[in-house]
Amino acid sequence: MIDLLCPDECVESVLDVDLESLGRRGIKALILDLDNTLLAWEADQVPSAVSRWIDRARDLGFKVCIASNGTKSRVRKIAGELGVPAIPKAVKPRKKPFRLAMEMLGVGPGETAVIGDQVFTDVLGGNRLDLYTILINPVSDIELKTTRIVRRVENRVLSRLHKKGRIEEEELELRLRR
Repeated sequence: MIDLLCPDECVESVLDVDLESLGRRGIKALILDLDNTLLAWEADQVPSAVSRWIDRARDLGFKVCIASNGTKSRVRKIAGELGVPAIPKAVKPRKKPFRLAMEMLGVGPGETAVIGDQVFTDVLGGNRLDLYTILINPVSDIELKTTRIVRRVENRVLSRLHKKGRIEEEELELRLRR
């Protein structure tokens, strides 16, 4: 079970995701979380660097979709600004939103990466369908109280994965130094 919580890689932010490397792996589509992945939890403007990163991903041929547990109006507004499809109120880690995103983008599991800031939603959901999962650090420390509690559990899980040899020391330190 703990292996389902193990990301394929960990990086500091979405801006640090190596798109060329993903392309060489055969990845053609990116399912992106929204809150604390692309922008801060309470923000309503996507940082220009993130907009440029998404444009670059599309220029490289990646198809992009947002899958978020956030509200319909907020998720659709931001997705509209970015010009990408979205699945709001996704109820991750359920499989359905990931399957729907792949269907919308016309890709299969071996061609899809999930990028998000939470182990128990983004990583678990992606791994349940054998998607390539990338865990990033949250953009902001401002989050729901329950999410802050879950972060402590996530850190324990990541430490255990490191002890099992599934996560590199650098990846663990990247997350724990927050």
